Amino acid sequence: MKRLHVHLSVSDLEASIGFYNALFQATPSVVKSDYAKWMLDDPRVNFAISTKRQEAGLDHFGIQVDASEELKEVAEHLRAAEMQIVDEGATTCCYAKSEKAWVVDPQGIPWETFFTTGEATVYGEDSDKVESARQNQSACCAPEEKQVFLEIEAK
Repeated sequence: MKRLHVHLSVSDLEASIGFYNALFQATPSVVKSDYAKWMLDDPRVNFAISTKRQEAGLDHFGIQVDASEELKEVAEHLRAAEMQIVDEGATTCCYAKSEKAWVVDPQGIPWETFFTTGEATVYGEDSDKVESARQNQSACCAPEEKQVFLEIEAK
């Protein structure tokens, strides 16, 4: 089963946790000094916030899967949409170990597809990769070409 993932960058983590606790009527399943995550079933979403970016707002969207086979299925859907996929493979992000790949949609919004394989004690490196993706996307892609950038080194 798949779960939508939304990651927002916030300027005040504590105030944002209070707001989303009230909105979702639930507390986060993960809280760190710079990050919080709600794994909601109604709606089925992995909703995360962090203070990793200087600018508050949308960081990225994603699709979280429950099995590695589903990750391959989502990648095929992206290929059918003629999107360049960067397979990051095994990585650490958002205090979790994952297998993942990235694309950037025609509007320049990064999307990750991932299968979580375990927990991690550090945030990880993806915040830098998402920012790099945003900066490089406008320089090498044009919407009419239906091609997206992404030059992320595989680990």
